[in-house]
Amino acid sequence: MKALFIGRFQPFHNGHLKAIRYLSDKYDEIIIGIGSSQYSNTIDNPFSSDERMLMIKESLKQENIINYKIILIPDIHNPPKWVDHVLSINSDFDVVVSNNDFTKQLFLEKGFKIQKTPLFNKKEYSGRVIRRKISDNESWENLVPKSCIQIIKKAIKESKN
Repeated sequence: MKALFIGRFQPFHNGHLKAIRYLSDKYDEIIIGIGSSQYSNTIDNPFSSDERMLMIKESLKQENIINYKIILIPDIHNPPKWVDHVLSINSDFDVVVSNNDFTKQLFLEKGFKIQKTPLFNKKEYSGRVIRRKISDNESWENLVPKSCIQIIKKAIKESKN
């Protein structure tokens, strides 16, 4: 069976890694969809799709997780057509894995099976929290996989230039 796991991964953090590790034992393949893939260099979406893809690949490599592929899912800002948009990019999956209520609703309306993952320390493992910590020069490195730290630091440095 194949699972579709969609997120913005702004940045990829330990909660994402734990969720994918959990899914890798349950499914033959995890299709990791990088949502809002066209956005970067903003407060909510500071990292490019290439940076996010590199964070994911390096983190999963470090964990010896190989049963995945990554797809880019640009935003279309049209919720009624969004699931069809995702299906036009990749339709080869059996279940959608999400803890996002809106994503779950949209896929349920189209008849897809939905699975949630356990929430792993959601208060700290949150892209919003990590982005705020980075912005406020607070410690954030313990919230992301070690392989992501240098990728994030490089992206931050390049965005300041």
